[in-house]
Amino acid sequence: MTNIKEPAKNFKSQKKLLDVKVNKREDITDDLLKIWIEKPDGYVFKPGQYCTIGINDIERAYSIVSAPHESDLELFVELVPENEGGVLTPLIWDLGPGDIVTIRPRAKGIFVFNNEWNKHLLVATVTGVVPYVSFIRDYINKIENNEIESIVHEMHVLMGASYFDEFTYDEELKSAASKYPDLVRFVPTVSRPDEDKNASWTGATGRVNEIVEDYVTANGLSFEDTLIYACGHPGMIEDVKGKMAPLGFTVDEERFWKED
Repeated sequence: MTNIKEPAKNFKSQKKLLDVKVNKREDITDDLLKIWIEKPDGYVFKPGQYCTIGINDIERAYSIVSAPHESDLELFVELVPENEGGVLTPLIWDLGPGDIVTIRPRAKGIFVFNNEWNKHLLVATVTGVVPYVSFIRDYINKIENNEIESIVHEMHVLMGASYFDEFTYDEELKSAASKYPDLVRFVPTVSRPDEDKNASWTGATGRVNEIVEDYVTANGLSFEDTLIYACGHPGMIEDVKGKMAPLGFTVDEERFWKED
């Protein structure tokens, strides 16, 4: 997925770029992978922001999975094949530990955790879960380092995918919900439950945007104390906004599209 706020450009001559090393790679499916790159000295970001990386002067922006306290920058990337117009992600698919990419020296983005709201409904499709993982890792790190005296926020993560093997961070989110039930609640849902690949799936079904209203009602979430975030496919975002904004909810959004 490519961040819609960062169109493709060649910025090599305009911006100082830093060379960083790929430290680790983990393939999830044929078209999804996680990759860890060096975090430059002094690199600062807020959970939910994105970094801009490049190969051969081709750049794209990717939301950062990591929390600020982590030593590497973790990214979750979806492949766009060359025959579908992909430019950078086919190059990322050739990367391995020790390879070099460029990164701009500053993270950007305003899709960040708003602690003025008590409750947070975090709606995502596939790679759209990235900023939410960063939110949660950062919050838990602050709890465990006594930077937060008591849990005063709730994070309700609703994540949709066509197939359950695309969830990727589901075990981490389940673990967080088990350890900190007052902080994290997690509902993954598959939109193609009848396909053979999902034969063993026993969880929620349906498109994630189709379960939002019922979830809000069942969990007593109110427009007065709940901020809704929607990150991922533009169609999902539009549907969530169309359903929830008329009910008085504030919806913050980050659009990704599968055009590299």
